Amino acid sequence: MICLDDLKKIIFAKLLIFNLGILFNTKTMKVVIFAGGLGTRISEETDIRPKPMVEIGGKPVLWHIMKMYSHYGFNEFIICLGYKGYVIKEYFMNYFLHNSDITVDLTNNSTQIHGTNSEPFKVTLVETGLNTKTAGRLQQVKKYIGNEDFMLTYGDGVCDVNLKELLVFHKKHNKTATVTAIQMEARFGGMDLGDTGEVISFREKAKDENKWINGGFFVLKPAVFDYLEGDMTNMMWEDEPLEKLTHANQLIAFQHRGFWKCMDALRDKIELNELWASGRSPWRTWK
Repeated sequence: MICLDDLKKIIFAKLLIFNLGILFNTKTMKVVIFAGGLGTRISEETDIRPKPMVEIGGKPVLWHIMKMYSHYGFNEFIICLGYKGYVIKEYFMNYFLHNSDITVDLTNNSTQIHGTNSEPFKVTLVETGLNTKTAGRLQQVKKYIGNEDFMLTYGDGVCDVNLKELLVFHKKHNKTATVTAIQMEARFGGMDLGDTGEVISFREKAKDENKWINGGFFVLKPAVFDYLEGDMTNMMWEDEPLEKLTHANQLIAFQHRGFWKCMDALRDKIELNELWASGRSPWRTWK
């Protein structure tokens, strides 16, 4: 008969093996990033480049997202291209060169690279169509993912979610899809009023603790493609696919109460750049 202390040791050992297995497998897990939308709400920037290439501190928001994943050991990316996808292609094609010290000899058109500050990224850039919606974009990159779990997020949102904890949560609950749920900060303060109009309490901007929304940063099993059948060109990932997953009890939420910000409009770009310039950028988990 196993005593309580021995049982605790067995449970602890199994949990340790389970978590170590997750940690050592993260480097092979691919990260899919939606980067093909028109970005109409931030058209001041997207007339000349796709929204994921809008800069925070001199670097595209896409780079910031990839650095977040890389910090946790995820370095293999699949980028779903669409609107002005060539800008993203050119950025990565020239990334090594732009982040290196070089000598160019114009007499014979030779180039010598002395050193580089490049990243350990492996990036697959996939043309998924100018007007294709998100479900169709995901459907088109299936062949690059293989029969394995993978991560998915949007190319305009940053946060300080612990991606290792997210992955452990996903493995523990064994659902087809895990979504990171976040609470939006209110744009305005609030007041509680009495019957005759007197202000009972006044609140500055705060998170709505009663409402959770889709914050991206998904972890998905390959079975998710069973929910992407037929022509998905005009289907949003957030509509029928996620609704079907919900009805099948195959979608679970990882509740994130920390920092999250989407670059949805010009004011968001300004706020994110101010945070970066001040040294108070919570999503900067890397050194």
